[in-house]
Amino acid sequence: MRQNGGVPATDSFGRICLQFLLTLGLFSSEKSNLAGVRHILLVLSGKGGVGKSTISTELALALRHAGKKVGILDVDLCGPSIPRMLKVQDKDVHQCDSGWVPVFVDQDKSISLMSIGFLLEKPDDAVVWRGPKKNALIKQFISDVAWGGLDFLIVDTPPGTSDEHISTVESLRPYQPLGAVLVTTPQAVSVGDVRRELTFCKKTGLRVIGIIENMSGFVCPHCSECTNIFSKGGGEELAKHAGVPFLGCVPLDPQLTQSLEEGRDFIQEFPKSSAFPALANIAQQILDGTSPQSS
Repeated sequence: MRQNGGVPATDSFGRICLQFLLTLGLFSSEKSNLAGVRHILLVLSGKGGVGKSTISTELALALRHAGKKVGILDVDLCGPSIPRMLKVQDKDVHQCDSGWVPVFVDQDKSISLMSIGFLLEKPDDAVVWRGPKKNALIKQFISDVAWGGLDFLIVDTPPGTSDEHISTVESLRPYQPLGAVLVTTPQAVSVGDVRRELTFCKKTGLRVIGIIENMSGFVCPHCSECTNIFSKGGGEELAKHAGVPFLGCVPLDPQLTQSLEEGRDFIQEFPKSSAFPALANIAQQILDGTSPQSS
């Protein structure tokens, strides 16, 4: 994190974050920094390793290619992977009169990102914090990041249903989030954990936009045969049982993995891949759900 002029705020990670929290308190303004955000979308799962950050990243890219301006708020404080997925891990956060300017992913400033990953002195630094400190940073991220005008703000969350999730939902409630997309993989263990996330959404009054089944089969790039490595259909069955929309299945795709490892735009570079139509269709369903005709 750097102050105006790009001067490092401090050399210690703990002091960086402390200064970050204290400084942000100076920027509280009458006009909310989320006032220009039209739709807020949370990406949730009760299970780790199901691909929430992948889905968040690809949804942002798909919405950008649909002509939308998108922000991503990465509140996975212990595993901030989106900066690397978008190849901006070496960028710095800067101050402005309204708070903190998010990192812009492209020259057109059509995707912006805020993540604790930008505050780490070293990429391997661990965030060893108790709940209150995590909650404080999440609240500051929500209130004091100057997003400007956005069509969508995608909030990528850690696994579970605990402190970070409660703080995120409560802090966003005044801004009437569009709802949550739940991500699962097909196998029963993952589906069981996501079922608990459905209960969390019900208890907190958060609308469920739909369920995505990620890693749903592997399509061989040579013969196009699909192998259901992690079984299949668990996410769709859960959606039917819960009475919520099923947004689709996203297969395992080596090209998608490659694009995330290298920070490339999968939606633009791999339109013939097996995962492309699935991701494009999910993004279109979200767009359709926010159109005037659907309200």
